[in-house]
Amino acid sequence: MHLIGNAVAMVRGDDTKPDHTGNHNMATSDHLIFLVDVDNTLLDNDRYADDLTAQLDHAFGAEERERYWSIYKHRFEVHGYADYLGALQTFREACEKEQALLKMSAFLLEYPFTKRIYPGALKALEHLRTIGRTALLSDGDIVFQPRKIQRSGLWDAVAGEVMICVHKERELEAIQRRFPAAHYVMIDDKPRLLSASKRVLGQHLTTVFIRQGHYANAYERTTDEPAPDLCIEHIADLCDFTEEDFRDAASHAASAGHDRTA
Repeated sequence: MHLIGNAVAMVRGDDTKPDHTGNHNMATSDHLIFLVDVDNTLLDNDRYADDLTAQLDHAFGAEERERYWSIYKHRFEVHGYADYLGALQTFREACEKEQALLKMSAFLLEYPFTKRIYPGALKALEHLRTIGRTALLSDGDIVFQPRKIQRSGLWDAVAGEVMICVHKERELEAIQRRFPAAHYVMIDDKPRLLSASKRVLGQHLTTVFIRQGHYANAYERTTDEPAPDLCIEHIADLCDFTEEDFRDAASHAASAGHDRTA
């Protein structure tokens, strides 16, 4: 992969225009970009899933609720991302409660995601934007996930700097084309994804693991290497970090061998 090298050259090079190959230059590249996950990083998606479970139970009963989640799990295993709308569409095929289905559709599309933003999340984004360009990088489907981000207010918080992927770790080249930079900081609740991205981008990436949501204890269980450069307990903790803290973390963690007992 050569895009990071190109991004470094672009930032340090002259002020020429992009050429026909699509390469950008200093005028369109950024010195530092934060790539911030959404679910269980900025937004408590586990609480949303609990509310969805309660709604399914109320509308269809325990047996049908379990059928929906079985469909959801299967679709997640096949596609690799949460697909609540797709699961409902498949669930519909063997469901005769048309009115309940319509209400469930409204529940999904009109859910008040503003109530699920973690305390301090918006301030954390505001702080990061004083340091470098800040974008939301989320896995998910192309309809429900962007709507969730819009309804939560997170879309506006980053001025529309949003990218929805199927598999972030497999789309790093596309991410770099969308957000060319000399250095990246990836903030996520999944250490496996952070390790996979670090193996590709190396010292041009600082990885930050947030111990929130159902992956909170994954850091101790995973054997994926390298370990995250930084681990924090809450999204609001990002407000305490400077640009130097993020940049230094990558080199310090490398020299320390990413000791998981630290």
